[in-house]
Amino acid sequence: MVFSSNIFLFVFLPVTLGIYYLLRGPFRNYFLLFASIFFYFWGEKKRAVIIIASIAINYVMGLAIHYAKTPKKKKAVLFAAVLMNLGLLFYFKYFNFFVNSINSIFNTKFILDTIALPIGISFFTFQGLTYVIDLYRGEVEVQKNPSKVALYISLFPQLIAGPIVRYKDISGQIENRKTAIDQFAGGIVRFACGLSKKVILANGCGIVADEIFNLSCLEHSAATAWLGVICYTLQIYYDFSGYSDMAIGLGRMFGFEFSENFNLPYVAASIREFWRRWHISLSSFFRDYVYIPLGGNRKGNVYVNNAIVFVLTGLWHGASWHFVVWGIWHGIFIILERLNAQYHVIKFKVPELLKHMYALLVIMLGWVIFRADSLGHAAGYLGRMFGLNHISAEYFRTGYYLDRYRIFIIAVSVLLAFGVHRMPLRKLKRLRNYVFIRNAAAVFLLGISIMYVMNATYNPFIYFRF
Repeated sequence: MVFSSNIFLFVFLPVTLGIYYLLRGPFRNYFLLFASIFFYFWGEKKRAVIIIASIAINYVMGLAIHYAKTPKKKKAVLFAAVLMNLGLLFYFKYFNFFVNSINSIFNTKFILDTIALPIGISFFTFQGLTYVIDLYRGEVEVQKNPSKVALYISLFPQLIAGPIVRYKDISGQIENRKTAIDQFAGGIVRFACGLSKKVILANGCGIVADEIFNLSCLEHSAATAWLGVICYTLQIYYDFSGYSDMAIGLGRMFGFEFSENFNLPYVAASIREFWRRWHISLSSFFRDYVYIPLGGNRKGNVYVNNAIVFVLTGLWHGASWHFVVWGIWHGIFIILERLNAQYHVIKFKVPELLKHMYALLVIMLGWVIFRADSLGHAAGYLGRMFGLNHISAEYFRTGYYLDRYRIFIIAVSVLLAFGVHRMPLRKLKRLRNYVFIRNAAAVFLLGISIMYVMNATYNPFIYFRF
């Protein structure tokens, strides 16, 4: 069940909200836990036991860390907890990839059944890890109530696609929270913005991207190849940031405040800045739980530490070599930027516009690797973008993929991605009747978005598979 579906918008959400606000005290948490497990069960059914196992592992290991008498025993329990969490993730997400890679490299013939990937396993596994690690570090108190650990890991607004929420950030809200009318209204506004991003902008750009990427690289011109990657660059941003907006909005409706996950990543003037703006919860997770423990900027080889983080970042996104290469691609430029900052390789001052153009080019070329079905597909597509391979005698011209509506959607998407709306919005907030205007605009967006959902035949969700 995704947020941009009829069953969620017209059945699950209104029923859940209605019952939730009829209840009082601890019954709200119990019901929200039930609703979250039901939400996950709706999409997984047979594999819903996996999230139950994740909850049990982290609850029991959390108690074991708390009651361990010595630092050595606490460390041993933490090691076991991390091993069990990552073991679940490895088996369901990476085992097939590992065996297939062994077969390809060593020409072996190990045969195995396909293991289905449980929805959202990367997200709820990382959340479980933050709980036990922060508990070991003494940054949070142990949670002895299993239902509250279960609610933290399974809370449906951020369950299947993030943002990755840390226990220390919402533990107080799980214990006690109140939802004011302004907070609830703000949640609806945020949800409406996210839904419109997803169903209007992401889907509008995604149709063009899919039409182009699904063809052979020899069946379109260089201009068409560039159009495809531009549309995918917009699609993945609005798809994922839209979902994060919806998650943040839903959280507010139930009294939770989740951290921001995106901050206009395409205005970045470097790849380092891009990762401070893109999927912020994942970037901060790898910084705090991988990069800094490896030594960060202070111990060991900082370039090796960066390389490890970005290989893992690529692997986190998918069990395929093209995701690994995508992570390495970003890691290379992170390292080059750090080398330049340290040794001043570039002696002259680079104009800001060129910095932005450089960052955007690296990001877009990276998205080709990310979007392609394989490394071969990525190489062929990149070659076509730069005219390095031959084009077939018959191909669709770029104009074939565009009409007035698509041009309008792409143009609006580009403008909003670069933040042209921020200055008018700041001025609008100074008006006395700003709240009324904001709420009216949200109702309008929500109505339009619902019309799109009801009539949509194309409604993919990119990060659903991660």
